[in-house]
Amino acid sequence: MGPIGKLKLGQNPMATATIAAVVILMNFIVIASAADVPKLEIFPSQKVQRKAVGQAMILTCRPNVPSPNLVADLQWKDNMNNTILPKPHQIYQPVYDSKGHRIRENTGRNPPMFTEYMTGTESLALIINHLSVEMEGKYYCTASYATNEILETSVTVKTYVGITWTNAPENQNPILGEDYVVRCEVKADPNPTIDWLRDGDQIRTGEKYVVETNGLLIRNVQESDDGIYTCRAAVLETGELVERTIRVEVYSRPAITYLPTTLEATEGKPFSANCTATGKPVPEIFWIKDATQQNVATADRFQVNPLTGVLNINSVTQDDYGTYTCIAKNDAGVVDQKTKLNVLITPSIHFLYNVTGDSQKEIALTCRAKGRPAPEITFSRWGSDDEYAAGVQVDDERITLEQHFDEEKGESSGTLRIARAQRSDDGLYQCKARNTGGTAYATGHITVQFPPDFSHMKDLPPVFSWEERKVNLTCLAMSIPNATIEWRWNGKPLKDLNDKNLQIVGTGPRSDLIVHPVARQYYSVYKCVATNILGTSQIDIQLKEARVPEPVPAAEPKQLTATSITFDIRSPPVEFGMPITAFTVQYKEAINPDWSTAMNRSWSPDSPYIVEGLKPQTMYHFRFAARNQVGLGMWGVNTQQSTPKRSAPEEPKPLHSPVQNDIEEPVVVSPYSDHFELRWSVPADNGEPIDFYQVKYCPGVKMAGTWHELENQCQSVEVADSTSYEMSRLAGNTYYRIELRAHNIIGFSSPASVIMKTTRGIDVIQMAERQVLSSASIVGIAVGGVLLLLFIVDLLCCVTINMGVMASMCRRTKRSPSEIDEEAKLGSPNGWRFPKPNCSGQLVKEPPPSPLPLPPPVKLGGSPMVSPSDEKQPLQTPTESIKQNSTVEFDGKFVHSRSGEIIGKNSAV
Repeated sequence: MGPIGKLKLGQNPMATATIAAVVILMNFIVIASAADVPKLEIFPSQKVQRKAVGQAMILTCRPNVPSPNLVADLQWKDNMNNTILPKPHQIYQPVYDSKGHRIRENTGRNPPMFTEYMTGTESLALIINHLSVEMEGKYYCTASYATNEILETSVTVKTYVGITWTNAPENQNPILGEDYVVRCEVKADPNPTIDWLRDGDQIRTGEKYVVETNGLLIRNVQESDDGIYTCRAAVLETGELVERTIRVEVYSRPAITYLPTTLEATEGKPFSANCTATGKPVPEIFWIKDATQQNVATADRFQVNPLTGVLNINSVTQDDYGTYTCIAKNDAGVVDQKTKLNVLITPSIHFLYNVTGDSQKEIALTCRAKGRPAPEITFSRWGSDDEYAAGVQVDDERITLEQHFDEEKGESSGTLRIARAQRSDDGLYQCKARNTGGTAYATGHITVQFPPDFSHMKDLPPVFSWEERKVNLTCLAMSIPNATIEWRWNGKPLKDLNDKNLQIVGTGPRSDLIVHPVARQYYSVYKCVATNILGTSQIDIQLKEARVPEPVPAAEPKQLTATSITFDIRSPPVEFGMPITAFTVQYKEAINPDWSTAMNRSWSPDSPYIVEGLKPQTMYHFRFAARNQVGLGMWGVNTQQSTPKRSAPEEPKPLHSPVQNDIEEPVVVSPYSDHFELRWSVPADNGEPIDFYQVKYCPGVKMAGTWHELENQCQSVEVADSTSYEMSRLAGNTYYRIELRAHNIIGFSSPASVIMKTTRGIDVIQMAERQVLSSASIVGIAVGGVLLLLFIVDLLCCVTINMGVMASMCRRTKRSPSEIDEEAKLGSPNGWRFPKPNCSGQLVKEPPPSPLPLPPPVKLGGSPMVSPSDEKQPLQTPTESIKQNSTVEFDGKFVHSRSGEIIGKNSAV
């Protein structure tokens, strides 16, 4: 449209609107006419299709015509204008038979491209299974319409090579301390660009990293370079972007950290060696014997742990000697190191003989041994760990140890030389052969010969006899070799006297002379003469006539009570070998002139000399005598002593051992926190029987060395018929002062004081509350419950139907009274056995044992020999009083009293 037309349109709006409507109408007419034009359409609709090589693709050709049934000969042509054939029809042929056996190969293959009608549509598809570069070009879809019109359309297929990883392992292992290229090689067409990332950050070329065409160079690899790296490839023309994740783990070459240059093993014994190595990954360790180039892990008697490198040999032989190579290998490399195994031979002693030598001369004991290396030989006395050192001994210059070695032959010898041998050198000696392979032992004996010796008999007492009793004189000579013994009397050999009262038994090294001293001449000195090849020795043995002891020189009263006197007796002089065996006292009232009715008592020499059962305020006469093996000596020390009047009892003695844990006074510790059993011995009653004891106990504390009692908490009790009392409801970890007094009709004794401390009880109780029954306790309770149930069932059977175990026991125990009386008379065992349960179920109860090892309580009573009613009458000697004499012996802890020998009318007065 020219300028005039434009001007006219602009100047005439009506004309402009008309022209626009005409244009729009014409466009609708064109579009409607185009829709009625027959044509072919290709999908996808782009005229140029880009696909990567190797991929599959499908192109669909569809007729767009008014009458689809008039379309014929629809087909595809390739880039060479060749018609693309449809997919050939294949007949199914089974590959496997009914039994599962392959009968043919599955050779069915589709052609590289083919056409196929799409089901339900009039479209013809072109299918390319594997696109190649050669398939690039223009493809045509043609058809005929209404038999006279040819329809045709085309599409251009262009190919490109996609990103392909050619050398990019996902796990790579650089070596510590070396340069390494993390490989990432990629192929694509067009050429791709490569960049690297680590932890999301892009890596750029620098001192540490260099981005190369074939990968990422890491200089001087360190353990810190471990990690995940990302190799990213991009093709800008196609917009393809692919990432490759590569795990980098730094390896280190193996290094042997421990292997001794020399190893020592002992023949016949197990052996273990260690070759340790470091590296990443953990290296595998091998042991190779160089002489045979054999991996010892495959040999007998050898075991190798490839992880720890420990080599074990069950039993070493000489053939195991040689050089071994330890090899450590991992994915980063291999390293080896050599060591030499020396086989040690355990020492063996092949020469050691007993030796005999004379006293004061040299004796040599030699020991020889084999081994490798040549063993060191030493000696020691049997039973002692102290060994003799090489050379002269510091503590005894008489003894020298000589040592000789022959390393080439593996032999050595040792000689123990003793100059001027003594009797003390006699005995067993142990030879010890020692090297690094072990120690061998052998024992030899050194015999030191010496002349007879009687030094062991010089301190023996004389031999005693009396009343013509035969006596044995023993002579034992110490000597090597054994000595022969000859007896002499008055300078003459006894064997020549032919005296029937002198009988010789044995001629050495022990000989006994049996003497029957029928006359005083036999109480004499006899000479024993011993002889061997080294000399002669003699000793005098004296036979003495024994006599009764001398009179007792003194006996003083040391302690007086109303009913007892304790004496201090001085022993008369005694002869060596004839000790005093007992002291005897006779005592009677001073108004009684007849000693034949006197009472007697005897004591052993080490016991307290106490006379008991006396009357208060009474004068007594006492005389004393000593006894030895011969008999009772003469009476001496005829003295008088009066007993004091009746009085309060003596102070009782508590039977507890205190623990000295207090500065001022000892303390008795109770084993319990809430109670304590006080026990004491019965004191002298001083003429009146003890009727009770008073026990007073008060808690208290010590402040500045002074005892302070809590008077308001004191408790006092009286105890009768017992010598013990259990204090209960005590406070734990508390001190108590206990006062104990004995009482009779006259009054109280002086108090015996005891400081007692209880143990802590709170912690113990808390611990007991926290205890949990163990499995053994639960089982014990269960078993006890079953036994109790059985007992109840058996008891019911006994009561109801008279059957069961208890019923059987009841029937056995039903005996006549006469039988029971006979058992009581004869002391039947049934009298002391634990009583059997009867049908009533009652059992005999016994008091529980005391936790302390103390004497049993003593029942209170009067004096065993004197009662108050007897004091008004003169002292009466009971019937057969001489047969009731007593002997008292003291063993250091307790006094034992028993009937003694008859003394009285027949005693020497």
